[in-house]
Amino acid sequence: MIKILLVEDDELFRLGLRVRLQQEPELEIVAEAEDGETAIELVKQTLVDVVLLDVGLPGIGGIEACRQIKQQNPLLPILVLTSHSQKPLITRLIEAGAQGYCLKGIAAEKLVLALRSVAAGASWWDATATQEIRSSLSSEPSEIETQTKPVNPLTVREQEILTLLAAGKTNQEIAQELYIAPGTVRVHIHAILQKLEVSDRTQAVVVAFQKRLIRVC
Repeated sequence: MIKILLVEDDELFRLGLRVRLQQEPELEIVAEAEDGETAIELVKQTLVDVVLLDVGLPGIGGIEACRQIKQQNPLLPILVLTSHSQKPLITRLIEAGAQGYCLKGIAAEKLVLALRSVAAGASWWDATATQEIRSSLSSEPSEIETQTKPVNPLTVREQEILTLLAAGKTNQEIAQELYIAPGTVRVHIHAILQKLEVSDRTQAVVVAFQKRLIRVC
């Protein structure tokens, strides 16, 4: 059972989400909050597996709430659900530690899949977010970048695993696709995080894109 903290200030929208998500046998909403401050306190008091977080919250706001929750619980995945899609937002969400981003118009089936994915340790970025990452990478390289080609610190296997992480695959799915044990996948991911000097797989994917260590499919 995946235990969810639902953070949304629109009462009707929150009710609709609760009704729909509670229909899923593997999902359970164990707590709800209308603002970021309450969400932070609930995370301290309640055992949850994933936070479904709106960005446009009153008070400190969703992004700051995300940042503070991740500071307290670095391993707790946060899936952002919002009606906003401005360019700077995705970068700020990644910096705050979010594992995923969905627009509020997302189909219910996709939202359920996104929740299951981030709860399993994968990332989930919708088409808008993916396009923003691609756009940021297509800008003109700096003079220094054109003079020297960066050396890729990752092994071929680590590049394969990181590419699958970027596609939103879980450890189990990666293990099955590469015909290796899940424990081996975890070892490789740990090595990737160490080499890229990041704390989680979402940051690893973003850094790999920025440094062009893996191909953007």
